[in-house]
Amino acid sequence: MSSENIVSLKDISVFQKNTLVLSNVCLNIHKGEFVYLIGKTGTGKSSLLKSLYGELPLVDGSAVVAGYDLLSIKQSDIPYLRRKIGIVFQDFQLLTDRCVEDNLLFVMKATGWKDKVDMEARMNEVLQMVGLSTKGHKMPHQLSGGEQQRICIARALINRPALVLADEPTGNLDPDSSNGIMQLLLEISHSGSAVLMATHNYHLIEHYPGRIVRCVNGKFIEIEKKYSDDNSLHPEDDAISYPDDLNNEGTTEYVGE
Repeated sequence: MSSENIVSLKDISVFQKNTLVLSNVCLNIHKGEFVYLIGKTGTGKSSLLKSLYGELPLVDGSAVVAGYDLLSIKQSDIPYLRRKIGIVFQDFQLLTDRCVEDNLLFVMKATGWKDKVDMEARMNEVLQMVGLSTKGHKMPHQLSGGEQQRICIARALINRPALVLADEPTGNLDPDSSNGIMQLLLEISHSGSAVLMATHNYHLIEHYPGRIVRCVNGKFIEIEKKYSDDNSLHPEDDAISYPDDLNNEGTTEYVGE
């Protein structure tokens, strides 16, 4: 894993409309790192993700994502920021009136791709990366939920993002499909992209290693954990107080690096 920072947040506040949902958020994510973002519904997970890709403005602290300063970024530069970020949604958000290839081409044209040969080559490359190289002519409704999510990941990878944001990417999937998506996201992080994944599925956290940060009561904390030889999650220190919603894992307030 590189020491290069892809996300660098210090003392930011996250607002949803005029409501403060998170304060004093500090987080560094390095190139190639895999980080879980957990917390109950309404604790600010999705709002934090939206802040990272410029949908919700930031007004205090400091925040740099993929080389862009989010506090001073111009509205005209936000599309360029988003070309460095891949976003994977729980509900897929595929265009249902066109085939897989046309879904990918739509994104490519919208983000400035011009050369048809390059576009075809990249489209075939990302479909192969997600294991669906033969599905390009299928319509979304002809694919399983797991396949549709793989197409969403292919779409997120089009522009070789520095950061992938995955908002509950396994929320609508069966366990086998969820495991396949997790393996794919981990492979993406191993290839160099940082991955920040919001999830409620703590079973996945036990089986796939990664840092864990948590939104709770308007605060941002990091779960102290380590992995045993079989990658199971267990307490770092028996003396640490345990929250009631993460298999009794200890927490400390996270203040960045």
